[in-house]
Amino acid sequence: MDEGEFRTIKGYNRKNNPTLTDAMEDYLEMICRDARKYGYARINHLAAALHVKPSSCSKMVSHLRALELVDSERYGVICPTQRGWEIGGYLLHRHDILHAFLCLLNQTQNETEQTEQLEHFVTERTLRNLERLIPLLERYWTGVE
Repeated sequence: MDEGEFRTIKGYNRKNNPTLTDAMEDYLEMICRDARKYGYARINHLAAALHVKPSSCSKMVSHLRALELVDSERYGVICPTQRGWEIGGYLLHRHDILHAFLCLLNQTQNETEQTEQLEHFVTERTLRNLERLIPLLERYWTGVE
């Protein structure tokens, strides 16, 4: 009986995405969220939104800059690069779909904490299937045929 290949959570993360860590994804997602809203992001706002120190935020932005996912100026604005927008757009979409599903499932208005905890473990295939399932569940629970 072949039960498959087992790994630690960190091992699966490295296998599935060797360059971006979960923390990097969280920062890039927030940078893209701010850039959509304001046209750019700033260290102090990112730090406040993610509940981290500005120094930690600066360090992570430098990692994202090294991966060519963001452009930034010292003590200035941070903007996603084209590649950063591509990845960040997916991260935002993943967040929105998972959040909508959890809110529908739990009949609540806000499942941000649970979404943030789960989003790194959802595969693209699962996300596509959740996206297809949401309208069916909405019709089922609202009784609309």
